[in-house]
Amino acid sequence: MENKELTKVDLIFEKIDNTEVLKKAFNMTQAGIIQDMLDSGLKGRGGAGFPTGLKWKYTAAENSPDKYVVCNADEGEPGTFKDREILDRVSNKVHGGMVIAGKAIGAKKGIVYLRGEYRYLLPKLMPELEAFHKLIKEIGFDFEIEYKMGSGAYICGEESALFESIEGRRGEPRNKPPYPTVSGVYGKPTSINNVETLVTAMMIINHGPQKFISYGTKDSRGSKVFSVSGDTPTPGIFELELGMTVLQFVDEFGDGDTKAVQVGGASGFCVPRKKFAETIIGFEGVPTGGSMKLFNSSRSMYNVLHNYLDFFAEESCGQCTPCRVGCQQLLKGVEKVKKGEAKSTYLNELTKLADTMKIAAKCGLGQSVGNAFKSIVGNFREEIIY
Repeated sequence: MENKELTKVDLIFEKIDNTEVLKKAFNMTQAGIIQDMLDSGLKGRGGAGFPTGLKWKYTAAENSPDKYVVCNADEGEPGTFKDREILDRVSNKVHGGMVIAGKAIGAKKGIVYLRGEYRYLLPKLMPELEAFHKLIKEIGFDFEIEYKMGSGAYICGEESALFESIEGRRGEPRNKPPYPTVSGVYGKPTSINNVETLVTAMMIINHGPQKFISYGTKDSRGSKVFSVSGDTPTPGIFELELGMTVLQFVDEFGDGDTKAVQVGGASGFCVPRKKFAETIIGFEGVPTGGSMKLFNSSRSMYNVLHNYLDFFAEESCGQCTPCRVGCQQLLKGVEKVKKGEAKSTYLNELTKLADTMKIAAKCGLGQSVGNAFKSIVGNFREEIIY
């Protein structure tokens, strides 16, 4: 496996001439924009990692007079706060990325689905959006962006549940297929991208794909914005090159006593100290939507696991049995083991349940519960048992 030294990058928050970048995009063909995304190797920055160029290519191929670009700004993953910072500091880049995506797929409408807790940003974002609309009309783009507010439901970070919410219904995942590129919001072909993905796309148009692929590794191109929190002397937002090891990350951000790093929030993986050196932060190792939470020796990993399971049990939409019942049973199960009401071997049965949920749950919420559960139980079993 290839891995990189820890390198700080300034791409997302870099100051650029928005007008010039958008003019450049306006003069490109649809195919040219998509090819730049494909050549860059950009993968979605929300955590799932689907190639952005392919998503745009598939949506562009759909024969429909109405298409949408949706920006997923429902940043609900525990420990993640980088999209909030991006919107606060460089909203024009977010809007610019949406316009570029619109040009690529043939859409004239864009929707930003903003996390309900970020409503306080609107007084700043609305004037910036109004000025942006004037700018793109002067350039010649026919594209309009509107904001839709979430209501604090974690499940609405899932793309199809987000569409349901936009359309005024209860946020519940849809059956797939059809996929959003064929039938997304309002039943129209839709490209849905994370806040950071759209900004990165704009920077790729600005600099060209070659600069982007000079960062990262073969499987994890470019840089990534990380939300660093927990037991660290330097919490905050940092843009780093992908491909570093967890050990390199801990050497930079740890407090000297880091025993575990939760990569990717509650739905991500817990990496123990013994695996720091061998674990790469990237798609060839442990991918992340941005959350990096450090825990030192003072922390109970049982309490960490309990907190995550309690969160999932609360946030499950309840639509499918594997997730609705599974989350509750995992939570009750670890409580019984901790109290001595069940033998430690019961953790093996709970692990099988987590594996079943990964296969049988309808959406990413239920499918990802096992990530934190298995990695914490597998590496910190002695802290879970009575």
